[in-house]
This record gives sequence, C-alpha cells and structure tokens, in this order.
Amino acid sequence: MGSRNRHGTRVAVIGLGRFGSSLARELVEQGSEVLGIDSDPRLVQRYAEDLTHAAVADTTDRDALKQLGVPDFRLAVVSIGADLEASILTTSLLSDFGIPRIWAKATSRQHGQILERVGAHHVVLPEHDMGERVAHLVTGRMLDFIEFDEDFAMVKTLAPNAIIGKSLSAGRPRERFGINVVAVKQPGGHFVYATEDSVIAAGDMLVVAGRTEDVERFTDLP
Repeated sequence: MGSRNRHGTRVAVIGLGRFGSSLARELVEQGSEVLGIDSDPRLVQRYAEDLTHAAVADTTDRDALKQLGVPDFRLAVVSIGADLEASILTTSLLSDFGIPRIWAKATSRQHGQILERVGAHHVVLPEHDMGERVAHLVTGRMLDFIEFDEDFAMVKTLAPNAIIGKSLSAGRPRERFGINVVAVKQPGGHFVYATEDSVIAAGDMLVVAGRTEDVERFTDLP
C-alpha cells in the first residue's frame, strides 16, 4: 500500500460503491488511514487490500458502528447511493456520535437538504456537480471550470484576442472584464503566477477568477 504523504488523517468511508471506493482509495494514496464499511461482503472483499481497514456492517445499527470504533473518528464520509433511508439514518447516527466533519453523498437536492438537516456538514452531488461543470466546458472555450460558491468561479481558458499582445497592466482585464488573471502558461511551458508585467501572447493558457457570469463572458470573447 503506497503513500505519497502520510499525514495521519483517519477517515471512515461508509458505502463502497463506485464513488465511495474511488474516494477511499484516493484517500489512502494521499496518506490517510481509511476504514471502509459496506453492507455488501463482496464489495468489502474487493477493496479490503486497498484500504487500511475494511468491514461488513449494517451502518444503520448504532451498536455495529460503535463496535467498529466509528464514534472515535473526526471525519466520516457517507457515500451510500441508492438506499436513501440507509444514507439518512447513517448520517443521523454519525451526527449523534458528535463526529466533527461529516461529508455525505446525495442523489438529489432534496436528498441533500435532508442530509443537512440530520447532521451532514458538507453535501456532495457528484452527478449534478459534474453535469454542471461539463455544461460550462462544452458551451465555450473553457478548458476547465471550478465554481467555489454560487457566484464565484475559476476557469482555465485560452487567451482571447482582446488582451493578446499586451501586458496585464495595459490590457486591464479586471477593469474591462471584471476578472483577475491568476496564472499564465505559454505553449509547451508551465503555469507561472501572473503579474502586471505579464505579456499575453496568442496560444497562452490562462487561469482566471471572478464572478461566474464575468468569467463566462470573458471566455466567450473572440
């Protein structure tokens, strides 16, 4: 079992379907100690060698979670998929245990709202979030899109003609377009932090940040 950065974080990942197993293995790879739990023995057997610990259990059973030491964890992820009742009951039990950081996967916004009400601190909607991200990518020149809040985003995009051949101080992207150029990458090069003296050339790749509508408008420039 490899480790790039053993930082000692202990994480309980409950539900070892596609999302949960991928998350759990990546956490191990990053150096976390991961307890993977699922009610399906086949999934537990499949991923047992990849995780620090793996166990078969009914996670809606308070005593079963206590026997596995789950209340001692400070971070837990509920990645149960189709069984909404199990997802909600498990999240509620983790909240009762007083676990400080509970992440939970939701299959819909309504499911997510219920998870928050019963104690989840962070709710993830993988299908919705990925669909929203891809929608931004396929409709413009964006090469990547990350929305940090409802109205703030960071994107990777090719430099538009409007600022090519100018330094950032002369092109004034913040004043003209409401965005900040964070980094610049020349063809074949690496990203470097942008400064007012950075001169943008044709083919340069930019990382820009700002209000979502502003970065969208910027990436639509010819």
